[in-house]
Formats: sequence, structure tokens, C-alpha cells
Amino acid sequence: MTRKPEPVQVIKQRRDAVLAALVAGVPYIRYLGISFDRRGDELTAVMPFDDKLVGNPFLPAIHGGVTAAFLEVAAIIELSWSLLWDEMEGGGLDPARLTPETLPRLPKTIDFTVDYLRSGLPRDAYARARVTRSGRRYASVQVEAWQDNRARPFAQGIGHFLMPGPEG
Repeated sequence: MTRKPEPVQVIKQRRDAVLAALVAGVPYIRYLGISFDRRGDELTAVMPFDDKLVGNPFLPAIHGGVTAAFLEVAAIIELSWSLLWDEMEGGGLDPARLTPETLPRLPKTIDFTVDYLRSGLPRDAYARARVTRSGRRYASVQVEAWQDNRARPFAQGIGHFLMPGPEG
């Protein structure tokens, strides 16, 4: 028996609900003002500029810790998103019941290395992550952040993560 295709709007709503539940599970994302622009399966993290993000008011430049947190958040959400993709697309996640508590736990950071390539200027920042390895216990993610020109990143990072166990 063939399955009737779902309407595009139902698929979009389910994807948006899963992403919203993932983001809601990390209060620091809200504090930094980070949101995610979703186009199909591709996520772009967006961190709007705010004066509280400045570490050096004389330049001014975004604080290095904020930059690292932005990269790490983008990596964790991308990894979690990729882990949920098959279940989400198969209709196994009910948007009406999604909360941070009903989703699987987020991966835990083992280590995260940041390369600061130039100062983060007082303007909006964007980041995109790519899962380079994802196994049952361990995953690696690369991420880069840019501002006005994606070809000129101001920071990049590589993270290694411990995957959530089968208990959630």
C-alpha cells in the first residue's frame, strides 16, 4: 500500500515545530537572541547585533566568548536537527506534542575549538554548521560564522560531541 503524500504545509509546520522545540530547550540561545532560518533541511543561525554582545567597546568587537557560544550553539542545533530528520520526515514526531522535554537530549560537547579569523563587527552575524561524522556515540561538526560576506568568515570552529544514549 502506498502512502498518500502529505501536504507541503503539514511538512513545513512539522519542521518548524521541531526546530522551535530544539531551540526552546537552550535558554542561552534566547539570551543571545539567536534564531534559525530554515530552508528545507538547511539551517542558518542568525545572531542579531546587540550592544550586550560587545567585548571591546574601543573597536567595537563582539566578545570572543559570545562568538564561541554562537558557533557551538549552531553546531549543536545542526547536529540535533540532523539526528531528528528521518523521524521528523517519516511523520514520527507529532508537532502538537513537541516540547524540549519530549525531544531526545541534546548532544554533549566533548571539546570545541574556535579559530578567530578577524574581529566580529557590531552587526548581525550568521553561522552554518556541517556534520562531518555522526556515529552512535560520537559526532564531529564544523561551523563557520560570517557577517556581510559568507566568503569572509570571522570565526570557524570544530566540535566533537557525545551522542545521547538510547534512553533519550
